[in-house]
Amino acid sequence: MTRLRNLIPPLSIVGFILAVWALAVIPMNAHLTADQAQRGGMVLTPEAPADRQDVSGLMLALKNPQIIPLTYVQDRPRLPSPHQVAVELYETVFTKAPTSRRSLVYHGWVTLSATLVGFVIGTTLGILLAVGIVYNRTMDKSVMPWAITSQTIPILALAPMIIVMLGAIGIQGLLPKSIISAYLSFFPVVVGMVKGLRSPDGMQLDLLRTYNASANQGFWKLRLPASMPYLFASLKIGISAALVGAIVGELPTGARAGFGARMLVGDQYGQPLVTWAALFGAAITAALMVGLLSWLERRTLRRMGMAEAAV
Repeated sequence: MTRLRNLIPPLSIVGFILAVWALAVIPMNAHLTADQAQRGGMVLTPEAPADRQDVSGLMLALKNPQIIPLTYVQDRPRLPSPHQVAVELYETVFTKAPTSRRSLVYHGWVTLSATLVGFVIGTTLGILLAVGIVYNRTMDKSVMPWAITSQTIPILALAPMIIVMLGAIGIQGLLPKSIISAYLSFFPVVVGMVKGLRSPDGMQLDLLRTYNASANQGFWKLRLPASMPYLFASLKIGISAALVGAIVGELPTGARAGFGARMLVGDQYGQPLVTWAALFGAAITAALMVGLLSWLERRTLRRMGMAEAAV
């Protein structure tokens, strides 16, 4: 019963978003639909002809309600309806062979592989930097400001530079995208891990000094366990950022595979359903990875006797 109550708020938000989306389809596609209807012989209200762009799509639909159902079934709509995107997702995930270039499973694995490699690199780098920042005052004063400053560089400007520079020395494919993913994912891990390693209060640190514990013992027995809730929170942000980095890394290269490649195909060939299916495929992939990390977080903290921290 408690789990059901916990699902009500997110489901309500999702329902509201779908309702707004479905209503927005009408004015967005009204002009295109009316134009096609006129060519098919449908008579529209004279006060709102389809070729008058100064008339809003909503007004056009209200004066010609017969076109409203047609706005939801356009082959190349300006804004696809929810059911069109759902059908496209189903067909490209379940009705295509996973090895087919028309399958989102195939493209999803291409993007996910770069995401996971970059996430591992970024997480490892972030944890090492965080330990250095906490235990070394010089790194705290020098590295942390640079880490913060690095995130002010727009990734859309940085990604092509990385792709071009690595391509000039013959490095292409997975590694450049992974580096971009690592760039986006390491920062939340650094910030979260620093906060976690510094979370033990003064009384706990004094107790370790009383027991004459070494710095290594203080790290493994106190600081690292205390940082676990912060680390997992950062990892969930980092994995989503890594996925965005992998997709952004596919865009400037004109990639032939991956979620980014599907988005490019949809934009270049006027197939918005392909673009929207790729967008939702990426969102679902990110949600699954965050869900996996949440499951690992609950199991880890429960074994450590810190189940309340996972709530």
